[in-house]
Amino acid sequence: MPKSPATTAPVSPKYLRRGKVKEVYEVSPTELEFRFTNDISVFDKHIPSEIPHKGETLARTAAHWFAVCGRLGVPHHFLSLASPTAMRVKRVQVVPNPRTLGPHPKNYLVPLELIVRYYLAGSMWDRVKSGAVKASDLGFPVGKQLEYGMPLPEPHFETTTKLEPVDRLLTRAEALELSALDAKALDGIRETILKVDAAMQREIGPRGLLHVDGKKEFAVDADGVLMVVDTFGTADEDRFWDQAAYERGRQVDFSKEFVRQHYRSIGYYDRLQKARETHAAEPPIPALPPLLVDEVSRLYTTVFQRLTGEPFAPLGATK
Repeated sequence: MPKSPATTAPVSPKYLRRGKVKEVYEVSPTELEFRFTNDISVFDKHIPSEIPHKGETLARTAAHWFAVCGRLGVPHHFLSLASPTAMRVKRVQVVPNPRTLGPHPKNYLVPLELIVRYYLAGSMWDRVKSGAVKASDLGFPVGKQLEYGMPLPEPHFETTTKLEPVDRLLTRAEALELSALDAKALDGIRETILKVDAAMQREIGPRGLLHVDGKKEFAVDADGVLMVVDTFGTADEDRFWDQAAYERGRQVDFSKEFVRQHYRSIGYYDRLQKARETHAAEPPIPALPPLLVDEVSRLYTTVFQRLTGEPFAPLGATK
């Protein structure tokens, strides 16, 4: 009697590392699994509080936008949702200096964060108030009186580090050197971001949202093609405002900016910045008050609904 074919039990993904809000697992040499936690961070600091449903809203929102990328013909690393809080993605090498991979490196994470701003807000407004950024730097006429929330004359691009403990702004020359990309590739990233952001605004506009700014990350795949990676278009990476309120002169945030403002209001942000400027020990970030935790949880589920057009009902337990 012939023997039955042997069966192999599925191999559990192997834990690799933990980021600010997600855990990374190895599925295979070519595939990773991102597991989104309910953790939250601001100013590159991990807050000792958990936000109910946050992980699930991030995973499902990211899947939504990667589907949009697919319809646009924009390469990306997303493969599938492994669970309501986890997604499978193509694996690339993560190295601080891609040039160590050879003269024409492939299959690596570009160690940059690409930020595009459409309105004057967030950290850019801080730099305007401090005098570090002038009106002409943003495309306005010299001497233009700037106000919070103004639409920018043209999309403003910034590049920061990705793999350093604290993100820092880079010049174009520094970005090219650090990323091992040529000028044409970096310009191609810019055009891809504009294309994706335009599609995002077309989709969320009828749901009453404005896309204010956001960051994206890229990798070079095994064939040398640039692809969108990590996540984008969520309340963690992007800032959204309520359009009706904006037209009445108010900026109602649908983003993590709500949490950042809490830490500004209690003076923590100023203490943190002073410590960083003087190279002193950074003060530990305090937990969020319980009532604020509930409010932030509602923010994330509301943002999910307004971004995707789907009602939020938890599909599974979140870590």
